[in-house]
Amino acid sequence: MCSLCGVLGGRGHWADRSSNPDALQTRAPTTLASERQQRTRLINRVLNHYGLSIADWPPNAFILRSYTGKIELVNNLTELWAAAEAITKKDCDPLAPELLAGLEQR
Repeated sequence: MCSLCGVLGGRGHWADRSSNPDALQTRAPTTLASERQQRTRLINRVLNHYGLSIADWPPNAFILRSYTGKIELVNNLTELWAAAEAITKKDCDPLAPELLAGLEQR
């Protein structure tokens, strides 16, 4: 499948509330857009540790960028970590102890 078809016709990812409305029990109703914005902010806190950032690319993808200018289009969070490792040429563990310690200090 070409990348444009994948973006336009892609199925929802398990992490998206729209794919599984019962997965997140929130008190306040949220829109898909606000959910993705919140997820993007949280992921950027983690990616900052590795010199990376993402931006939402509606309707269902993300643009991963390194601080050195490398760019990768990813469709979901699963693809994000593989792309992050490919760009940085090092392991990017979202559960690394030093990363978690840094997040707790903020």
